[in-house]
Amino acid sequence: MRDLIAEAIKGHDARYIEIRLEEGEGTNLRYRGRELEEVSRTSNLGGNVRALAGGGWGFASFNNLSHLRQQVETAVSHARHVGGEPILLAQVEPHVDVVPMVASRDPRAIPLREKKRILDQYVDIMLSVEGIHTCWIGYGEGSRTVYYANSEGAYLEQGRLDINLGLSAIARDGGDVQQSTESLGSLGDFSLVESLQGVAEDLGRKAVALLRAPKVKGGEYTVVLDPVLAGVFIHEAFGHLSEADHVYEDERMRELMHLGRRFGGAHLNVVDGAAIPGLRGSYKYDDEGTPATRAYLIREGELVGRLHSRETAAKMGEKPTGNARAISHAFPPIVRMTNTLIEPGGATFQDIITGVQEGVYARNWYGGMTGMEMFTFSAGEAFMIRDGKVEEMLRPVMLSGNLFSTLENLDMVGNDLEMNQGGGCGKDGQSPLPVSNGSPHIRIQRCLVGGA
Repeated sequence: MRDLIAEAIKGHDARYIEIRLEEGEGTNLRYRGRELEEVSRTSNLGGNVRALAGGGWGFASFNNLSHLRQQVETAVSHARHVGGEPILLAQVEPHVDVVPMVASRDPRAIPLREKKRILDQYVDIMLSVEGIHTCWIGYGEGSRTVYYANSEGAYLEQGRLDINLGLSAIARDGGDVQQSTESLGSLGDFSLVESLQGVAEDLGRKAVALLRAPKVKGGEYTVVLDPVLAGVFIHEAFGHLSEADHVYEDERMRELMHLGRRFGGAHLNVVDGAAIPGLRGSYKYDDEGTPATRAYLIREGELVGRLHSRETAAKMGEKPTGNARAISHAFPPIVRMTNTLIEPGGATFQDIITGVQEGVYARNWYGGMTGMEMFTFSAGEAFMIRDGKVEEMLRPVMLSGNLFSTLENLDMVGNDLEMNQGGGCGKDGQSPLPVSNGSPHIRIQRCLVGGA
């Protein structure tokens, strides 16, 4: 493969060329109730070329490797027709490396019938809970090997495995419908999937309990977020604002996200990095051949960094962070998060809830949306906090507000970091990209909670 790519790159009149080829396969199973709606096995082989020859990128994607040199010529030709100032790339040392696929329990070694047997069991458990109307399960696994080279001398081979599992139990009482959901993932370790009987039963019981739970009275509360919801919050509400392509393209974003701005107290530290090992967003090199890093975005409450590709780093005079990612060979790499987290502090959970006279403990997540610095999130579970104790279950609540004032009101960070690896991230039509996010428990003062 290396000789094939090297030959295709030679002899073109272009400032820069890169080729990314990939081969992969996947398995998916989808249940709705007891019905197995989908069983599929897929395989793919394809690639793309990016070139700089005029004022911007030329790009070509393909699923036939037999005319690779012609694909390079196409990308170079497209680039020549792009006007404007030439794009510059931040300097990155060209690496030559092979990164093998590693999995402690490889899902490809597990027969399809065994995977079905395990998921059938979870369906039976959820539906056996009295009051459960139906359930949903989605399982997916994928493996891919990427071959990357550029005209600066880099050549990389990287393999990765990914597993994602979602389970949802749905309870119904007349027209009242409630659900409880769990989303899990791993970097290719199938053992994650194998012992979830207790989780399946718990989902059923929680969904039924929600039918009887009261709604919270809407208003401002002291809110405690569990590691899952806090991780989703920092990913969605802050992480996307840290992606440098959003920043340099938008004047208002440059004003909002200028380095040195204070976002919170000294207890607030936010990190993103694929160099954090063993998580779904982890890798050794990004899709431009830049080594992975572990980059501080907020350090002791101050904005100190952002996420970069080589192009955005050059435009903003900063260092590449290894955050250029593409979901497949059909797309060019863009700036994406990897593993995003709030670093742990020193408080215990009891420390965090002590002194809260009336508040809300929000757990898990159900959905949400962001628009610039404004956010709205739905928690999957919620409980009242009264006089420093977690009390009755509530219907799922909605949290909303301004990111910047919310971070200022984040006054306590726990010591119990957990990472959420389920689901995936979407941006510019590339979804779901494997990522992880996490946090300890955190406490936020004066957070707007929607309810009855």
